Amino acid sequence: MIVDDLQQNIPTGLIGWYPFSAGSKLLYVGSDEDVYAAFLNRLQLDCTVWNPERLPYNLHIQKTEEDDGFDYIVCVAEFEKLKYPLEILKLCQTVLKKSGTLLLGANNRYGLRYFCGDRDLYTGRNFDGIEGYRRAYTAAQDDFCGRTYSKAEIKQLLQQAGFPKMKFYSVLTDLQNPSLIYSENYLPNEDLSNRLFPTYHYPHSVFMEEQCLYDGLIANDMFHQMANAYLVECTIEGELSDVSHITGSLERGKKDALYTIVHDEKSVEKYAVYPEGEARLIDLDHHTQELKARDIAVVSGKLKGSKYVMPYETAEVAQVYLKRLLHTDTELFLKEMDHFRDLILQSSDIVKEDMGDGNGVLLKQGYPDMVPLNAFHKDGTFMFFDQEFCVENCPANALIWRMVVTFYAGDPQANALYEREKLLERYDLQRKADCWRNFEREFLQELRSEKELKAYHKCVRANYNEIHSNRQRINYSAEQYQKLFVDIFDRADTRKLFLFGSGNFTKKFLQIYGNDYKVEAILDNNTDRWGQLLDGVTIQSPDILRDLEPAEYKVIICIKNYLSVMKQLDEMGVGDYSIFDWNKDYPRKMRPIAVASDKENSQKKYHIGYVAGAFDMFHVGHLNLLRRAKELCDYLIVGVLSDETICDKKNKSPIIPEADRVEIVASCRYVDQAELLPVQYNGIMDAYRMFHFDVQFSGNDHVGDADWEREKADLERVGADIVFFDYTEKVSSTKLRKKL
Repeated sequence: MIVDDLQQNIPTGLIGWYPFSAGSKLLYVGSDEDVYAAFLNRLQLDCTVWNPERLPYNLHIQKTEEDDGFDYIVCVAEFEKLKYPLEILKLCQTVLKKSGTLLLGANNRYGLRYFCGDRDLYTGRNFDGIEGYRRAYTAAQDDFCGRTYSKAEIKQLLQQAGFPKMKFYSVLTDLQNPSLIYSENYLPNEDLSNRLFPTYHYPHSVFMEEQCLYDGLIANDMFHQMANAYLVECTIEGELSDVSHITGSLERGKKDALYTIVHDEKSVEKYAVYPEGEARLIDLDHHTQELKARDIAVVSGKLKGSKYVMPYETAEVAQVYLKRLLHTDTELFLKEMDHFRDLILQSSDIVKEDMGDGNGVLLKQGYPDMVPLNAFHKDGTFMFFDQEFCVENCPANALIWRMVVTFYAGDPQANALYEREKLLERYDLQRKADCWRNFEREFLQELRSEKELKAYHKCVRANYNEIHSNRQRINYSAEQYQKLFVDIFDRADTRKLFLFGSGNFTKKFLQIYGNDYKVEAILDNNTDRWGQLLDGVTIQSPDILRDLEPAEYKVIICIKNYLSVMKQLDEMGVGDYSIFDWNKDYPRKMRPIAVASDKENSQKKYHIGYVAGAFDMFHVGHLNLLRRAKELCDYLIVGVLSDETICDKKNKSPIIPEADRVEIVASCRYVDQAELLPVQYNGIMDAYRMFHFDVQFSGNDHVGDADWEREKADLERVGADIVFFDYTEKVSSTKLRKKL
């Protein structure tokens, strides 16, 4: 399945699970180019598409004695785009059979996403829907383009339109990404902070972690009221579905996409979204029987045609059970984690014993989804479900690693109660941590199609660092925020500069700004680090500030959780301090040569250009790229990848060491500045923060690549370009490596 198909089919999970009767008449309200229309046309239905935008309020379909109307009508958010939505709903009621069903997809104006900072879908502004659009569409020039409604408002509209019977389903994450759907009488019994990946209209404005808020909403009976969207099943005299909960996984592609459907808390059925996925159900049945044969408790089911049917289980999900123990009884928590680990070891024959080298035992078969999220706790043991996947000759430690990290994922409070690192040490997982981390990453990337959907996810998912930055802005006045987070280099070059913290934030600061500002010392409260060097800078006690006059120095806090350090500096009487946020873009001190050209008189298209690469075994292809780049810019900066980065990202070792590669590139007459990129370098936007270039140049072998297209959009957002040059076909480092 190509990426476009994969991405475009995700929204169909909203209605794809619904049991439409073959041969029935269905009306789709919307454009015939919509993904829903395409999906419905593939079913064995007599499907009619009506686009109200082309034929406003003019549906020429009359009931007759022979034809009493449609069996189904599907309308997804179409009524939200109209000033008078009641009219379209009344029209739907007149052409629907008395026993027919209307499936109405609707956004909720009280959706949690909007309280977390997402902008309104129709106005593009924060909080308009929450306020009932009292500030929108108030002026004559404000053309109405749509609005969202609350659950009560939707219910009232449907009743006025003549639908006396209806059932609301809460949709998470939203109509475009319907991964979890819950009927109004059903609540999640799992940890959504691990299961949910929220999506947004405007992810760059989000300032809270939505997935971590649902447990509190459930406990306070607010879950359904604050769902991001609804699917409403309506009928005049017909019967409503017995479905309580639907989980869809369309992002997994044709082989792995499944629907899991709970029927009134009595039975659960799984079936493949595509015919290619039916083999997964056979795998599930086989693995369940294998585990059962090894005396491991499982939720047993049966294959019935193309479905796998199981009884509904009321026991507590293991993830929830273990977190409850962690808050109440640490000793019992550890005992139960040990028990879970033992069941993993019991799940298969051991083909190689533990040799004491950190690899642990080797299992004949390993089940990567034997994690607390996919198990219940019942009768003193753990009962597993959804074990579709199996890896032959699998290190048990890879599975135990997944047991630990999935338990802690998305819950920093759990780590505060009992550090994850202690559990990793308990199971001897740290010695081969990189190996187990890669195992999990590769398994999840393939399962969730993360590589294929990476560009799409960057468009709709909020970045944690950006959430953190946005959160900062609402905690301070405009003046305070400017001083603390924006003008962080104010007086940094006229006073002694100290960095507070010796972790990753400080490393990032030194890599990007270390050449711009002289750092006097690094301050840290950890006495064990005093006297050590970090990138050539000595780590010292914060008390050294007491020997200086306030006007002598400036402190930049380089710590993620900076509040305690702010309080410490306030108590010490330190007045001039700021906070470094590695997700922000700060003004750079440019080298004199970089600005020596008079840009106004320059005949070149760009002022500062940038090229990045390994430049291993420098050849004519590299030369062509640099020459053509210099022809278009006054000043050319070249970023050279480090040896470690090449090994990590390209899975190969460079022939020429990094220091030599930098010197070779710097010697090229087309290059004005060559820099070794830091190991933590994370793509184009990091490079932009380092060099503030006008354009990045690259070979056209990246044209059309989804990641690069997204990076291009990010650069355009800050006013920079990407220019692609033709790739030199006859030579490359890869070809030279093969010849050698």
